This record gives sequence, structure tokens and C-alpha cells, in this order.
Amino acid sequence: MENRFHPHAESVWSYPRPPRVEPSDEHVKVWLGGNLIADTREALRVLETSHPPVYYLPLEVFAPGVLQPVSGVTHCEFKGAASYFDVVSGGQRAVRAAWTYAHPFPGYEALAHTAALYPGLMNSVTVDGEDVQPQEGDFYGGWITSRVTGPFKGAPGTWGW
Repeated sequence: MENRFHPHAESVWSYPRPPRVEPSDEHVKVWLGGNLIADTREALRVLETSHPPVYYLPLEVFAPGVLQPVSGVTHCEFKGAASYFDVVSGGQRAVRAAWTYAHPFPGYEALAHTAALYPGLMNSVTVDGEDVQPQEGDFYGGWITSRVTGPFKGAPGTWGW
């Protein structure tokens, strides 16, 4: 996605590895089932080479009962063990659509008490009023906005990058 609109677009190829966590005061809103389920200006962005940012939202900004824990974990070599949630609202259930690092590895402690979600499994996700485009693929949960440029890892044929 080439960016012609944001004057200070970030190339995901300038992001670090291992990933960096940084605070964001951007206005993030998430809708599912016709309801606004999360609204914050206190997100964290995780930035990793070749990936659009993943936004982590404080658990307390999610509407009560929206995040329903499910079994199973995955492991990130940098952040630790991720546990998952179904996201439920307005009669819709997005299966394993959000995750958290309850006990993250050193250096990623800021992610405790936050959850990230796959924007493509929600009805709508916006950052500062801009519709978020989901990162391709079903593994990474990057959020593409005019703030970032690619190419992005995740599409078929990019796993070896």
C-alpha cells in the first residue's frame, strides 16, 4: 500500500527486530455486532520489521463481557505466551479474534493488561477516524493505515521474507 496522504508515513522496513512497543495517542475505535466495543486514546503499537503495527488496547476499554477467554496458547519468541479470546457482541462471535500476553517476557511488560485483535474479524476498526485495512493472511494481526507503507509480510509467498 503506497502512501500519498500521510506526510510522515513510516516504512515497515524501518521497524526493528526484535519488535518495539510504543505508546500511541491515536483515537482507536472497534465495532462488532453493530456495537462500539472498544474506544481509547491509550493504545500501544508493536512495531516489527515488515509488519504493519499491531495495536494493543487496555483491557478495561473493552465493553464488559466482549472478551471471552478460550483455550489454547501460542508462543512468540519475543513477547512470550499469548492466550486468546472470542470477541462477542450484538449476536456476533469472532472466534479467537483477540489475544493477550498476560505474563510477557522482559522488555514487553507494557503489554500485560492489554489485548490485540484481528481487525479483519471485526465489523469496523478505525484509527483517528481512518478505516483500518487488515494485514493479509491469518497469522499476523497488523493494522494498515495511511501512516504506514509496505510491502507487508503476510500475503501468500511472503513467509520466507
